[in-house]
Amino acid sequence: MLDEIARQLDALLPSLEEELKRAKSTSDLEKIRVGYLGRKGKLTAILKSFATLDPSERPSAGKMVNDAKDRLLSVITQKAEEFRKDEFASRLAQETLDITLPGAALIPGHPHPISKVLGEIEEIFTSMGFVSEEGPDIEDDYHNFEALNTPPEHPARDLHDTFYVEGGLLLRTHTSPVQIRVMKRQKPPLAIIASGKVYRVDLDISHSPMFVQVEGLMVGEDITFGDLKGVIEAFVHQIFSKEVAVRFRPHFFPFTEPSAEVDIRCVLCGGAGCRVCKMSGWLEIMGCGMVHPAVFEIVGYPTERVTGFAFGMGVERITMLKYGINDIRLFYENDLRFLKQFS
Repeated sequence: MLDEIARQLDALLPSLEEELKRAKSTSDLEKIRVGYLGRKGKLTAILKSFATLDPSERPSAGKMVNDAKDRLLSVITQKAEEFRKDEFASRLAQETLDITLPGAALIPGHPHPISKVLGEIEEIFTSMGFVSEEGPDIEDDYHNFEALNTPPEHPARDLHDTFYVEGGLLLRTHTSPVQIRVMKRQKPPLAIIASGKVYRVDLDISHSPMFVQVEGLMVGEDITFGDLKGVIEAFVHQIFSKEVAVRFRPHFFPFTEPSAEVDIRCVLCGGAGCRVCKMSGWLEIMGCGMVHPAVFEIVGYPTERVTGFAFGMGVERITMLKYGINDIRLFYENDLRFLKQFS
């Protein structure tokens, strides 16, 4: 019986080689491999005859089977390598590139218009001696409202203006909380600007629920409204043009007194009147004023000795006026046709 098993095993290799000659692909090769070495293959069928062997013959038979399996695997692996090389060569031929064809143009990136104008604003104020400061986007009621002399009944606290979150926190409605945090840890004199994202419940062609704001604060002895006007006028003439007229209108803010809104002569119509300026010839660009004594008392500044001014502006609005853009939503739609204009 052992001789019969040896004969069957010897016959497997020639039979396998004949079938491999007819194989045309790796899928054909896999079928052949399963036919010889699979659970129901020819080698497994020979193993079933081991039950009839004398126990003393089984070690020799096992060695013959292992040797035959190694030979079969060697031949199949060699054929698989030939298929791999042929398929690789075929794929290379199909993927040949014509290097004489022009390549795809690479469009260089550039700063977003808001980032570009924000950089200009920060550069103007830092050249005047202001220092940049930052604060958290998620604020508490104390820093966002209370410390800025905004009483509980003030309409700015209403749900329709402010995004409130869990735990008594909120998304800051302005960057003024940064002023409070700086004054709490630093004694005057000081001059800072605070830029960053702020959030309000508002959305139309001129308002966004998230926008970028820059606020400024200067505190020291003998700081006057005249100093504030000088700083604002210098900023306007640098960011727009020396020919742009500036005016200050009385206004109200809970954290400044006196307060004003700053207008510039309409940069689109030159003051003649247009749809953007609502035929007034003027455009509002920021709010400002002298820091309210109540705010100084909250941060522990001596109101009898120091004064200061503060101002705040939306960077989107400055950018819209600088480039003649009539819809704030264009900044956030990521339309390349729009963004490419600012390269």
